[in-house]
Amino acid sequence: MKGICILGATGSIGVSTLDVVGRHPDLYKVVALTANTNIADLYQQCLQHHPAYVVVVNAAKAEEFKAQLVNSPIADITVLTGSDALTEVATLDAVDSVMAAIVGAAGLLPSLAAAKAGKTVLLANKEALVMSGDLFMQAVTDSGAELLPIDSEHNAIFQCMPAGYKTGDANKQVRRILLTASGGPFRQMPLEQLPNVTPAQAVAHPNWDMGKKISVDSATMMNKGLEMIEACLLFNMEPEQIQIVIHPQSVIHSMVDYVDGTVLAQMGNPDMRIPIAHSLAWPERFDSGAEPLNIFKVARMDFEEPNFERFPCLRLAYQAIHAGGIMPTVLNAANEIAVEAFLNEQVRFTDIPVIIEKCMDTFTVKPADTLEIILDIDNQARQIAQQLVNQLSPS
Repeated sequence: MKGICILGATGSIGVSTLDVVGRHPDLYKVVALTANTNIADLYQQCLQHHPAYVVVVNAAKAEEFKAQLVNSPIADITVLTGSDALTEVATLDAVDSVMAAIVGAAGLLPSLAAAKAGKTVLLANKEALVMSGDLFMQAVTDSGAELLPIDSEHNAIFQCMPAGYKTGDANKQVRRILLTASGGPFRQMPLEQLPNVTPAQAVAHPNWDMGKKISVDSATMMNKGLEMIEACLLFNMEPEQIQIVIHPQSVIHSMVDYVDGTVLAQMGNPDMRIPIAHSLAWPERFDSGAEPLNIFKVARMDFEEPNFERFPCLRLAYQAIHAGGIMPTVLNAANEIAVEAFLNEQVRFTDIPVIIEKCMDTFTVKPADTLEIILDIDNQARQIAQQLVNQLSPS
């Protein structure tokens, strides 16, 4: 049996991971679960999977959770608190695999620690790789860790790569990657209506059940911009080799174009349990619980090029990866602040790329070759982005 730690257990990826793991109790043992404040769902997860450790990042909620465990069937669980505890459980000797599913920059340190410890890292947190780039990939190489992508698109690409492919390796057989995107809920909305989009509209993704932040990123297509940067790192390719393709049905999850003209596509229903199960079972396969794809029900598949006027965040992502160094870190930090402000109704939907671009314009490119530099730039970018939010906020 393999021990697994799930960072972000109560989020959509964490819930789906536990669903898959629960189908294969002879193969995986849940060693640690983590959450920020959602202790109600965490308690139910603990009742079912009985981990040895739990991390509740929020200190007040951790005390509340400890009190709930007293005289319960799971009173023997060790409860830790604080962000440092995330790194502690991600590097436990009993842990073989770490599901890195904490959204945003908060997931960087424990994910990087797991990589440095030589764990099998199941990477669902694209922001961690976008922020730290080559530093993260070097940690994987140095420790001999296994890095398996969980995003449906990157997992699809990985599945379409040549046999024996390892993330981070260059492959001369591959000409380009076709990175698919649904286009989100505003793919056909008139441009003049976009400033009036509400948070409720933005989080209503047409195909996927995701958290609020990722749903907004999908609506702006920053999600795809971050995935493009991540794909460059995971598959050792240039930005020009990553073609973003809008595919509204979300049936083809991405494609790999080979030098001989062959294009391999990975298909399936839009269910995150499929890439999760693939990575948990890799290099074998087992049941994910997902419904089989009914190709006759799909009936048709459409493809179109993205419009940078409609999706300026895509343009900014390409600018960031071309500039290199600290710019992807700045891009990610500014986006997190702008999206949070939009969800809190402090700024308009169309202000998100404005904030990001103005924030990027305040920085001069320099190498991002140490963790200290990355964390410092992340903090600076957040402060500048917050100032821009305050300027734009009507209150």
